This record gives sequence, structure tokens and C-alpha cells, in this order.
Amino acid sequence: MSCAPCDTTTTTTIGPDEELIAPGEETAAPEPEVRPHLLEPDSLSRHIDQLFRAAWALCGSRDDAEDLVQETFVNVLKKPRWLRNRDEIGYLLRALRNTYNSRYRSTASRPRDRQLLETDLLEIEGNESEISAREIMEAIASAPAHYRDAVIAVDLMGLSYREAARSLRTRESTITTRLHRGRQFVARALLRESPAGA
Repeated sequence: MSCAPCDTTTTTTIGPDEELIAPGEETAAPEPEVRPHLLEPDSLSRHIDQLFRAAWALCGSRDDAEDLVQETFVNVLKKPRWLRNRDEIGYLLRALRNTYNSRYRSTASRPRDRQLLETDLLEIEGNESEISAREIMEAIASAPAHYRDAVIAVDLMGLSYREAARSLRTRESTITTRLHRGRQFVARALLRESPAGA
């Protein structure tokens, strides 16, 4: 009994959603899906120092900065917060800015009159030839909002340009420009206030 020669070639059918891959060609691993995660209230304490520096630069006052950070935490903790990525500090910076804008917008346009506190007296009694942290924060706070936010994100909070751009919802190149101009503004403001610049 003779049989017909077997066909050793195999045919593979490819579905409409599949890609044809050449032999030896590797496929890129699919990007992992980023799942929303709950912002844990206990994790907020890790970011207090960074947020305080940012708040101080926004307000120009240590006491107002403490109030701003506390109010931001109260707003964030009112209800569970689900983050789309792991950028907790970026989210908290946006929350801080939003709280500042809603609470302090009207007072920012008025002249800065505030009570002289003991913390201010301690700084004044220090070496007057050096620029104090208070003067730096006041200079940052007086900068236009876009420049101020870039300086706070990169110089005070230590975010990379990419992280700052994502947090401030703009492009990296824009952050670079705003940061440069913001630093120039702060430097000019400090030179005007220093005894050497007077």
C-alpha cells in the first residue's frame, strides 16, 4: 500500500489582532498597567518637610506656611484619594498650590502686613550681612506664580525637571525656562534687599 508523500510544511494562521514576528526577533514586554492606589494617611508624614519648604516659599512666612500645610492635609484627608501613579509628592504639591490659590489669592494682592513674631526676631538678631532663609522665602513668594512654582518644585522640593513638569502639568522645556527666569527674579530681589545691593 502506497501512501502519498506527507506535506511537512505547516501553515500558521494569524488572527486580525496578532502581529507576525520574524524568527529571532524579540518582542518588547508590554508596559505594566499602572493601577490606581490609595494615598495612605500614614505616608503623608514623609512629605511634611518638602511641603513646608514649598508652603514657606508660597507664603513668605513660616507661620503662614505651617497653617497652609495643615490646611492642605485636612483637605487631602477629608476623603480617600486614589492616585493614578506613584507620584505622591507631585499630587501633594498640586493640592498645596490649590489650597494656597483658594485661600490666599485675595490676600496675595494686598500689601503684606503681618504681626512680628519671636521667630522673626531671632532671625533679625543673627548675622545681618548674610541673607536669611526668611528673605529667600519672601523673595521666592514675590515671584510671578509660574516662576515661583518652578523654583519651588525643583529647588525646594528636589523634583527632577520631568517630575516638576508632570506635577505642574506642563512640558519639561517650559520648566527649564520658568526655573531660569524664576532664579533670576529671586536673585534680583535678594540683591535689592541686601545692604550691599542698597
